[in-house]
Amino acid sequence: MSKMGFLGPPGTHSEAAAIYLNSLLPERYELVPCGNIYEAIHAVEQGVLDSCLVPVENSIEGSINITLDTLAGSGHLCVVRELIWGVHNNLMMKKAEVEGVPIRKILSHSQPLSQCRDFIRCNYPLAELEAVASTAMAAKLVAESEPLEGWAAICTQRGGELNGLELVASNIEDRDNNCTRFYQLVSTDKRSRLEADYGRAEKSLLICQIDGKDAGRLCEILMELATRDVNLTRIESRPARTGLGEYIFFLDVEIPKRLENLEGALQGIRRKSIWLRQPGEFPVLRAANS
Repeated sequence: MSKMGFLGPPGTHSEAAAIYLNSLLPERYELVPCGNIYEAIHAVEQGVLDSCLVPVENSIEGSINITLDTLAGSGHLCVVRELIWGVHNNLMMKKAEVEGVPIRKILSHSQPLSQCRDFIRCNYPLAELEAVASTAMAAKLVAESEPLEGWAAICTQRGGELNGLELVASNIEDRDNNCTRFYQLVSTDKRSRLEADYGRAEKSLLICQIDGKDAGRLCEILMELATRDVNLTRIESRPARTGLGEYIFFLDVEIPKRLENLEGALQGIRRKSIWLRQPGEFPVLRAANS
């Protein structure tokens, strides 16, 4: 059976998204928890895993930089699916402490801590906040904390229950439409072998580095898309790590009805970039909870 990695341990939002995606696929994967996002992606590059599902952007907090940076640095990965997953956060603590013990410390992954900033400020303004590797790790640390310490975790309900925690408050995210976009990644050689299984492509990801010393170069690249009626849905920049003021750009575009328009845009962008990669054309799946 093929293996798909996700940000573990069991009980994370990533696991929930992976379980959902796996239920839709023609061929089921064995789901493998990974210690962090980089570990999951690197395992696919090394052939240890056949695929991984990693977060790329949250609707409240923005991009997951480690995913973008790792994609930019690899020429051996393809995006084969995008999943939009609704994220609902819960505050949980030890059953014996739910009543009568004030919450002094709240643990979670950095993203949920940011997504629940207003809730924390209004209800627990004096609580210490600690970012850990995952929401499931937060639940585990709370379960292992000393009695009456008043530790709580922001986590999934499953993650809390797996560690014997009880619900204090549910759906505590600051925005009701809190969603995270995930990419399913495979190596380039597996993409070519399994391409028919991925479904009709709706979007494409382009990654390029341009020479920032040339005035108007970014505008010229965007015009390659606009003049061919290729719709840009997202643009993001990250440091190229080659020098101060040098950037890599990530462009999400819709697949146009006339495929030759996209091909023409790619040729134009390639001529005006230091380098250009297209890690994939892929379908977009929206979960019912999003």
